[in-house]
Amino acid sequence: MTHTVALPTPSFPVPAPANEPETPYEQYVYAYPHQKAYRLLDDGPLLSDLWSTERLDALSLYAHIPFCEMRCGFCNLFTRTGAPEDVTREFLRTLERQARVTRRALEAKGEPIRFPLAAFGGGTPTYLTAAELTRLCDICEDVMGADLHAASWSVETSPATATADRIAVLAERGATRLSIGVQSFIDEEARAAVRPQKRQEVEDSLARLKEAKFPILNIDLIYGIDGQTERTFKVSLDAALAWEPEEIYLYPLYVRPLTGLSTRHAATLQDWNEQRLRLYRYGRDHLLSAGYEQTSMRVFRRTGTAAVEDADGSSISEYNQQAGMVGLGVGARSFTTELHYTTDYAVAVPEVRRIIDDYIATPTERFERAQWAFRMDGGERRRMYVLQHLLESTGLRTADYEQRFATRFEDDFGPQAQALLDRNWLREADGKLGLTLEGMAWADAIGPMFFSSRVRDNMTAYQDR
Repeated sequence: MTHTVALPTPSFPVPAPANEPETPYEQYVYAYPHQKAYRLLDDGPLLSDLWSTERLDALSLYAHIPFCEMRCGFCNLFTRTGAPEDVTREFLRTLERQARVTRRALEAKGEPIRFPLAAFGGGTPTYLTAAELTRLCDICEDVMGADLHAASWSVETSPATATADRIAVLAERGATRLSIGVQSFIDEEARAAVRPQKRQEVEDSLARLKEAKFPILNIDLIYGIDGQTERTFKVSLDAALAWEPEEIYLYPLYVRPLTGLSTRHAATLQDWNEQRLRLYRYGRDHLLSAGYEQTSMRVFRRTGTAAVEDADGSSISEYNQQAGMVGLGVGARSFTTELHYTTDYAVAVPEVRRIIDDYIATPTERFERAQWAFRMDGGERRRMYVLQHLLESTGLRTADYEQRFATRFEDDFGPQAQALLDRNWLREADGKLGLTLEGMAWADAIGPMFFSSRVRDNMTAYQDR
């Protein structure tokens, strides 16, 4: 591939990229397509039919726990704060009903079922009590048949909920990766992000996590908070490094509709972009000099740390989204080759509570069919594949793409490739395409360049609620 890309007629519609992204921070593409592109099906297919053509010995199990002790000002995740015990109890009862239906659907194929990967996300899974976490693990193992001790298993937590009894449950049940959302070690910055926590609470929780000796500890930090500078960001970076975590994630601050910061962030877009880019570059260089390697825009892994691997031996990445994910819990997504499906989704507090209540009240037989979904055709699968590989430091091998799809990357995505080459955001070497250092900084603008018109239209038409 050269810097002049031939532009034959693509095998599916490819929208031309914009002349120049307005911001480096357009869309965090952790999975494609975004849940806003899903739509309610009138008569969704049976799960037993959906999974009948899938490989069942290399599945991922995901449990979504939509509860938090507080809602951060930047959060647009599907989560509820302050859920009382009766709600979490009924939620787990419903999740178990859903799990039994899902397991039967998988068993209908008559083949061995195995989950080499598992994750508890949310929300904050450790919002659940130690007893509730134990029950959730029991559902995953006894109902779904997942061997958590044999799986690569990740759990998200927070400083306030990383208590000794909860950590003990996760350690005893075999969790391999704990990810804690710290965001900032400076109390004033945490308050500015509407995250009222004290540094001592953060340090105490990290001490408990280190004592438990999980194979991988990840610390999340955020840059772009009002008043944050390189000097204050260094305080948080150095505080995180002091704990010698295997991973550190650096997240740019996003302000989305219906979140706590949506009416409070005062910076102009240009000033804010400059601040975020400046802090990103500072944080990146600081972590690289401290012995970490960058595997994506957000992910920095301590050199020598073994990456979590999928069943086929490939490294699990920030953007991994292969077919074969089985989701449990309201808000959880499941991925098959032909269909991605989930439940309803919202951000606004009243809507989130309504959807959780509706989930709890769902008749068991309704779990037999997919509800909110997005159908994946060949073009969408190509886009998902490109995003999974191009946004990672490992890059995209054009020969692998051609072998998988029987078309050339240049033929399918010539306009996008040329635009990235023109901006020096993309490089080619030894048959592999990869983002340049500056391209990695603009990954959140590069990802949306590969969205289909259908996904863009669905997301535009989605009513924020």
